[in-house]
Amino acid sequence: MLKDLLTEDFINVNVQCGDWKKAIKEGTKILIEENCIEKKYEDAIFNNFKKMGTYMVIAPGIVLSHARPENGVKKISMSIVTLKNPINFGSQLNDPVKLIVTLAAKDSEGHLKALSQLMEIFMNSKDLENIFNAKDKNEIIKIVQKYSK
Repeated sequence: MLKDLLTEDFINVNVQCGDWKKAIKEGTKILIEENCIEKKYEDAIFNNFKKMGTYMVIAPGIVLSHARPENGVKKISMSIVTLKNPINFGSQLNDPVKLIVTLAAKDSEGHLKALSQLMEIFMNSKDLENIFNAKDKNEIIKIVQKYSK
């Protein structure tokens, strides 16, 4: 369930970042500190951007950063970081980005329920806007709980 992954320790709001790399690092830093991923997972995310471009900018204002499980995932986890000021990632369609979601999946299936619940949030423009503009973690947690059924 999404609510099991996105607890208070895995959310940061209104983070100030100068560029897209710093924004990605804010999301991975949470997962590294919580011992969910190794540093090499962050490196793999950057390699994915280098090789494949901005495909991780999945919708207007949203990046879903991820890499393969064998690149250092210790346990299934997810973090959310909202940015104080939106940042360009180089995506013509979906820049600027305000929300960084970092996903670390242990395999190809264990994360699908939580990811499906996350996508439901993304499809609700009101709740998504509330996440973009959240002033504290509890605002995001309330929305996440609403979709965790």
